[in-house]
Amino acid sequence: MSKTPEILVAEDDPNLGLLLTEFLKKKGYAVSWAQNGDEALDLFVKGNFDLCLLDVMMPKKDGFSLAKDIRANHQQVPIIFLTAKSMEEDTLQGFKVGADDYLTKPFSMEVLVARMEAILRRSHSDKSVPSLADEIALGNYTYIPGKMRLSIGETELKFTPKENELMKLLCENLGRPVSRSYALKLIWGDDTYFNARSMDVYMTKLRKMLKEDPRVQLLNLHGEGFRLSVEGL
Repeated sequence: MSKTPEILVAEDDPNLGLLLTEFLKKKGYAVSWAQNGDEALDLFVKGNFDLCLLDVMMPKKDGFSLAKDIRANHQQVPIIFLTAKSMEEDTLQGFKVGADDYLTKPFSMEVLVARMEAILRRSHSDKSVPSLADEIALGNYTYIPGKMRLSIGETELKFTPKENELMKLLCENLGRPVSRSYALKLIWGDDTYFNARSMDVYMTKLRKMLKEDPRVQLLNLHGEGFRLSVEGL
């Protein structure tokens, strides 16, 4: 990556915030640290960030609300949630608002950096070398992988990075089954229970995006995985 990656850290704990900031700077990142959700959103709107690390429990604006506001401004920027909670509902809510990953406190700084680097590599690769044609016709839809965009008529929908990776994988295997385990290991890195549940959330979102053309079907295949198909193809 040619430029120094810019990271937004939203963390209200002053000790952890300072530790994260100093550690990431030593690893070569440019870091902006906010101690509440409102301050973080202000920094995000004024800046040009490559990745956001968001604490879930923050004053003024929690991490989920902040992520929704960030997504309203920028669909593509990767988001990692930092949470003291390990409840499944919180994890799934994070993915519903467009998270790319999450870490439960306490976590290893080296593990965090490894996750960040993997996401930034994927993000950079998606922007520079789309693996599919510039435009993919899916019934009445037009899918543009490099721009993370799906359109039908005058309606344009934006994908988050995870949604885009899943959509690309499904299109690369159009009409053929994609196994759950393969998709999880390729996109999430492993096929744990939480990751499997989060993938189901994303598949539901993709299915809703594709509902305007009944010829386009994203099916659950019991015991196999998923299949994207277009009637007539």
